[in-house]
Amino acid sequence: MPSPLSSHPPAQGTAEATRPWRLAMELALGGLTLLGLLATLGLVGSWVAPLAIATYLGMAALLWRALRRRPMRQGGLGAANRVTLARGVLVALLAGTLADPALLASHTEWLFGVALVALALDGVDGWVARRSGSASAVGARFDMELDAFFILVLCLALLLLERVGPWVLAIGAMRYAFVAASWRWPWLAGELPDSQRRKAVCVWQVAALMLALLPATPGLIATWLAATALAGLTLSFAVDVRWLYHHR
Repeated sequence: MPSPLSSHPPAQGTAEATRPWRLAMELALGGLTLLGLLATLGLVGSWVAPLAIATYLGMAALLWRALRRRPMRQGGLGAANRVTLARGVLVALLAGTLADPALLASHTEWLFGVALVALALDGVDGWVARRSGSASAVGARFDMELDAFFILVLCLALLLLERVGPWVLAIGAMRYAFVAASWRWPWLAGELPDSQRRKAVCVWQVAALMLALLPATPGLIATWLAATALAGLTLSFAVDVRWLYHHR
């Protein structure tokens, strides 16, 4: 649950004049990249393609809506969000593979590689945001929600491959349960301070779930890895909930 990054208010005049066309082109380029990956991998005619494309379109629509409300100073996505969108393309591709469990089972190592690149890009977008001055609340939220969705996709993959029991979905569902709880208790929606502990837990979740996916990982070890991810996430959420309660 990373907290939104602070940013200066966007220069509305320039952003409003250039953002819609530029943003549309950048989102379209991301979609074309996804189509290119699907074609290269021979997945256009499979069930993977519709789910991957639908995932990307949903992601793009939410990002479009957010940036219509709070445009970037540079117009378009901004440098850091472009990196995050590239990661989103890979996550959408991984989400698409959930439609074909046989593909998941026969190409686990390849999917691990895609997930590894997505994980690496998770560290790049923050660095780019700081170096380019393109940090924003929208970008931080985009990054956070993509992390949550990425983790959910990995959990679903583990379940479909029967590597771990249904309890693994608690890892992927916890972020969404937290958001739902904030509708009942608004103080849960408060802004949290930046936390290295929270970032470390997120990285470990993804790494542990990815390692658990590998066929070379024994079933008992896969279960242990997923269990450590769940324990770390539960503890992290508990600390954040306690902090939000005392600062409500």
